[in-house]
Amino acid sequence: MNRDEALVLIKDVLTDVVPGADTAALAPDENFRDNLEMDSLDFLNFIEALSERTGLALPESDYPALNTLDGCADYVASRTSVK
Repeated sequence: MNRDEALVLIKDVLTDVVPGADTAALAPDENFRDNLEMDSLDFLNFIEALSERTGLALPESDYPALNTLDGCADYVASRTSVK
């Protein structure tokens, strides 16, 4: 999966977890947890859904990298791209 594909997937997952979320209004480097007012359960639902959709194990130690669209897209693309 390339970075653009990852970004589309991440926005789709965010919309599933936070219905009505305006992901187009999110800045790439903005903490979307804060902007979308996601509580810890929402974020865990996001992590679980992202893991299911990508097939990636997402350890808790990596959660800080998954708080922004840029961070998420880089993380997913780097772990799903064919080398």
